[in-house]
Amino acid sequence: MDMFLTTFFNIDIMMQALPLLLKGAVTTLQLCAVVIICGLFGGLMLALGALSPRGWLRWTSVIYIDLFRAIPPLVLLIFVYSGLPFAGLELAPFSAVVIAFFMNNSAYFAEVFRAGINAVPKGQTEAARATGLSPTQTMIHVVLPPAIRNVLPDLLSNTVEVVKLTSLASVVSLSELLYSANMARSVTYNASPLVLAALLYLAVLWPLVRVISRYQRGLAVK
Repeated sequence: MDMFLTTFFNIDIMMQALPLLLKGAVTTLQLCAVVIICGLFGGLMLALGALSPRGWLRWTSVIYIDLFRAIPPLVLLIFVYSGLPFAGLELAPFSAVVIAFFMNNSAYFAEVFRAGINAVPKGQTEAARATGLSPTQTMIHVVLPPAIRNVLPDLLSNTVEVVKLTSLASVVSLSELLYSANMARSVTYNASPLVLAALLYLAVLWPLVRVISRYQRGLAVK
């Protein structure tokens, strides 16, 4: 037991590694903020494109959504970071991670938005158009509010997945939380920094998971 505690829960090593891990956590949160905001906006645009009456726009959006949902995010990240330089486009680790995760997450957010929009009764759209609202006004003021409300748990769940997905950024040497923990492990020859990183992830994600669960239970009661 003493050996287990010394290897995985060494408080002294955790305290030594904490400043480095907190710096990595800040990078992780910055990365999450950029990817989530861009992913939500891109996903909404893709969903609207996939529902567009214009055939070229609809099929372009559908192909994009299907393609980037099918490609594993790690493969996409390595391609963007290590493959694009062969075409003369070399990106910094943070930029490469943002682009790769944006392409992946916008496709998933698009499917969530599309499901929410399709769930809104067509009668509401027809009634709005009958009052003189334009298609754009109808979408913004009548369709999107209930659509987003209906799929909010799914949007929040995808947000949790984005936070967990950022741990993959360590493979391109981005100094996020997991990379920082691994560097601390390699210096201290102890697994305690990795355990501390897991605890920091838990501190960020567990409250959000509880909020999602309570919201889903509230919807079920209604």
